Amino acid sequence: MKRIAITLLLMMGLFASAQTKSELQKHYEAYYQAMRLQGDVNGVINAMTHLNVIAPSTERRDTLAYIYANDNQHLQALNTIGIEKNEADSDLAVQVKAISLKALNQPKRSVEQFEILNKRTPNAYLAYELADLKIQTGDNTGATVNIEYGIANAKEDMKYAFYERQQPYEVPLKAAFLHLKGLNQYNQDKNDIDAALALIDEALKIDPNFNLASLSKQALESRKNPPAAEKEE
Repeated sequence: MKRIAITLLLMMGLFASAQTKSELQKHYEAYYQAMRLQGDVNGVINAMTHLNVIAPSTERRDTLAYIYANDNQHLQALNTIGIEKNEADSDLAVQVKAISLKALNQPKRSVEQFEILNKRTPNAYLAYELADLKIQTGDNTGATVNIEYGIANAKEDMKYAFYERQQPYEVPLKAAFLHLKGLNQYNQDKNDIDAALALIDEALKIDPNFNLASLSKQALESRKNPPAAEKEE
């Protein structure tokens, strides 16, 4: 009789625990939806964190990491999802890793993730990210491949956003690639500045308001024609 009573108590405890967990999950699911409707990012993160603890899943983890990354909390995103290269990761997980590693100035690790995305669904935008990162890491040959692919596949309606000015702006993607091609040309042959300038001029012909290309042109021209004082030194 005593054993039966103990068994009943244990079963009641397990039932109550399951019921509490189920109620908590429903509560945080409703809370998550409410925070989304209100545009409260911190509330969404709080709800998703609780849901991932109560009922963990790869999808919830990836979504939580994406929310962090989308809010420029890149370190938190990577702490949630990790930084390892994993071919089995979802597209969302790889995207989060690629973007967050780039934002945290880890270009080599970021390239690994963008390469996975590009292998799955190659497109001109991914080619631009790869070319830009490869120039940063000194992989000029790899950058050339991505640049040529991008120029060949950039459509007229494709734009790329830049943020080096206080007010962000967009330029045609092809112009952005020509700018990268100019920088890559200079990296490969610093004695032929004219070739690099010609490519950047092509980018500026497409969009004369391409501020970053104008800055690059000024920098290259100053290297080509240094001030008199520098020449004397």
